[in-house]
Amino acid sequence: MADDATPRRQGFGTRLAHMGRAPLRERGFVNPPLVRGSTVLYPSCEDRRATAKRRLEQVLMYGTHGGPTHFALEDAIAEIEGGTRCQIYSTGLAAVAVPLLAFLSAGDHLLMPDSVYGPARHLCDTLLRRYGVETTYYDPTLDEGGIAPLFRPNTRVLYLESPGSHTFEMQDVPALARAAHARGAKVLMDNTWGFHHFQPFAHGVDVSIQALTKYAVGHSDVLLGSATVATDADWETLRTASTTLGQYASPDDCWLALRGLRTLKVRMEAQEAAGLAVARWFAGQPQVKRVLHPALPGAPGHEIWKRDFTGAASLFGVVFQPRYSEADIFRMVDGLSLFGIGASWGGYESLALPTTNFITRTATSGDLGGPAVRFHIGLEEVEDLIADLAAGLQRLDAG
Repeated sequence: MADDATPRRQGFGTRLAHMGRAPLRERGFVNPPLVRGSTVLYPSCEDRRATAKRRLEQVLMYGTHGGPTHFALEDAIAEIEGGTRCQIYSTGLAAVAVPLLAFLSAGDHLLMPDSVYGPARHLCDTLLRRYGVETTYYDPTLDEGGIAPLFRPNTRVLYLESPGSHTFEMQDVPALARAAHARGAKVLMDNTWGFHHFQPFAHGVDVSIQALTKYAVGHSDVLLGSATVATDADWETLRTASTTLGQYASPDDCWLALRGLRTLKVRMEAQEAAGLAVARWFAGQPQVKRVLHPALPGAPGHEIWKRDFTGAASLFGVVFQPRYSEADIFRMVDGLSLFGIGASWGGYESLALPTTNFITRTATSGDLGGPAVRFHIGLEEVEDLIADLAAGLQRLDAG
């Protein structure tokens, strides 16, 4: 029998079904209401002044500061990630940009993995550079000793993305976080691939960034992002920057994300299993040089994934034999009937996106040994997806 003093922690699926809900207060409806609004009225001037002093709390001040629908989603994402406070943004890229602007100033130095999400690299090379922030791109596979010499007295942020966009390098987050904290730098991490499978704050991360567009929404119809923290000091820095920049997300989109969270567990489990099945199939095909899926035994970074993650996303890369040209790869992908050609992932539909010659690397060569394609596995039947891919491999060899 369970000890009442130490109640059993409820399972992830149970928590997803109940977080961000107050059915009794909402007259019995199981879903929270969608609350839209800009102007907030107060019973008195003193009440408004008192509310303004609580600007870092979830209070109704003005529409851009959030409302009940925003607060419900923020609380849910913070709980999923193991943090304390969360800020919702209108896009995943905004969730990358605002924390960087919050924790960096002119004259600061930023360490960014060479495998980072392309728009984040563009932000560093344009806006941050103009604002006087210098960025050094580093090999994402560096260990604690390897990255130590890259820190400078003015290094304020170490940015992580594990696994990396398109090339799926796994980073030793706890070791890299130790190196950063020993030198007074903050650790920001894009945790979209890991979502609830990687608990960022238990591994030394200070700010966890999510593209909620992906798994949280799950239906490829909403753009949203989030940044979550675990300390009051980091929250004040992040929240102040967010409100100063007028960052805001539509309550309609937040409501749709809350709805998406209810089925997150079953979707992610199904897509993880399907992704691994397709990745294993690819690994056995003669046209394939290697599969970049961290959860696949023998894949680069598998040991780190096995140590730090409890599951995997449905996104991975496939490197084809070097004898195939870019035109061959395009012909294969163009002929797929069940895979769309497009960015994003985490939705219900499968995607295929050639990455060779579409990614930038400056600290590493980026040479994978052959042309590559990034695959996202949706909720279609695995047998149908494999049949479609098999026909694609036949097109490769047909020349």
